[in-house]
Amino acid sequence: MDAELTQILDGIGPRLRALRRDRGLTLEALAQDTGISPSTLSRLESGIRRPTLDLLIPLARAHRVALDQLVAAPATGDPRVHLRPHRKDRGSVLVPLTQYPGRVQVFKQVLAPREPKLVTHAGYEWLYVLAGELRLILGGSDVTLRPGEIAEFDTGEPHWFGPARDSAVEILHLFGPHGDQAVVRTGPET
Repeated sequence: MDAELTQILDGIGPRLRALRRDRGLTLEALAQDTGISPSTLSRLESGIRRPTLDLLIPLARAHRVALDQLVAAPATGDPRVHLRPHRKDRGSVLVPLTQYPGRVQVFKQVLAPREPKLVTHAGYEWLYVLAGELRLILGGSDVTLRPGEIAEFDTGEPHWFGPARDSAVEILHLFGPHGDQAVVRTGPET
């Protein structure tokens, strides 16, 4: 094997271990999620066993990351992110900030005034107001959020959000698979 391939393969184990630990999983819990034995997972993480696609695909699914995130570190080079805004109807703009399928998706949105229309769908959402005032209708509740305020909710509940006034509102919008919830860390772990 050439040196570059060896370096790539040697980096997979530490990345797998870091992902598992970041999620707070034991080898046994990850084994249940993937169908891969704890001993095989341990050998992969320590570099004793070389990874194969049969092992990496279930691990990528369990960690909700793209396969290329397990295989190689991000390419170095120009660190600038070139965002591509999508213009929506009636003056709204959506800017995707992440592009990882199956994981929490992050968007910056500018929402123009529009009529409320309640919707439901599978997932979980977090809204953070950057500028303006956001009106959130969630089930029977109708609240106004101001800059710096956050809301989170299961999208199975009928909901709608948009500007609270006649001017646009700017938000960070996070949408995750059903069951994902925010983890709030207020201080060092004990």
